Amino acid sequence: MGDELKLYTVRGSPFVCRVEIALKLKRINYQIIQEDLKNKSSDLLNFNPVHKQVPVLLHNGKSISESLVIVEYIDDVWNAFPILPHHPYQKSVARFWAKFIDSTCIPALFKVFGTNGAEQAIAEACEKLQILENELNVKGNKFFGGDNINFIDIAANVIAYWLGMLEEGTEIRFFTKEKFPKLHEWADNFVKVETVKEVLPPRIIPPKAQLLAVFKQRFGNS
Repeated sequence: MGDELKLYTVRGSPFVCRVEIALKLKRINYQIIQEDLKNKSSDLLNFNPVHKQVPVLLHNGKSISESLVIVEYIDDVWNAFPILPHHPYQKSVARFWAKFIDSTCIPALFKVFGTNGAEQAIAEACEKLQILENELNVKGNKFFGGDNINFIDIAANVIAYWLGMLEEGTEIRFFTKEKFPKLHEWADNFVKVETVKEVLPPRIIPPKAQLLAVFKQRFGNS
């Protein structure tokens, strides 16, 4: 296929990494366009006029926005290595868990850091993580997708890689191996997948004050 693919990114974004993992799994060549979110390009503003954020995938001149939407699009267009299950019911289950992670779990995790580790925020985040822990226990698989990573695992990449860095950088710790042994085992397996390792950014821990300032601006109480 003579496809032209451009991916608008910023370095270190877990949401961009979701898309890159999908592209790597499908063995698709693509061009990376680095964006400066403090000085967004006219292309980014044109291709994603609603949210004005990365990632944006440009496929033969047509733009697709939002990381999980892009991952589904990639899976629909290229057949190699299925990311979503083929069966309609199993596909709906995968979408359910990905949406839970994206719209419920990740905001709860980020709120912990935005409130400088408020007790209630930690309790709410642990409640959401426990739901995922229970799901892994019920399935008894290496990954949410079974023996190989799938849509749910890609959606949960924030938990697998970035959460530990946030805990280390802020010294706010609640995602412990004692509380969530299955999630920790899953995370270890996920980051060891060769395709995932190819796209994960270097493990850099920003200063505590810088991290907390970012989260307080978005999630903290005034």
